[in-house]
Amino acid sequence: METLNFKTNIKSSDDVAAVTLNLNDIEQVDGWNIATEAPDNLLTVQTTDNRIADVVMKAVQKAGYQAEQVDG
Repeated sequence: METLNFKTNIKSSDDVAAVTLNLNDIEQVDGWNIATEAPDNLLTVQTTDNRIADVVMKAVQKAGYQAEQVDG
């Protein structure tokens, strides 16, 4: 299992709700969490395929938000 981390501009439960369907639609995602209380609003994604970072970023952007991959 791999963990990918993304800095986002997702700040509230409404924002989380807006990206939920897009993130849940990614087949390779086994789970995800957004820490809206963290300074970088960190999105953590569990996956078996660490090559899906671009797919995750596009899914977040499709909902109108930004995501930038960061190290662990």
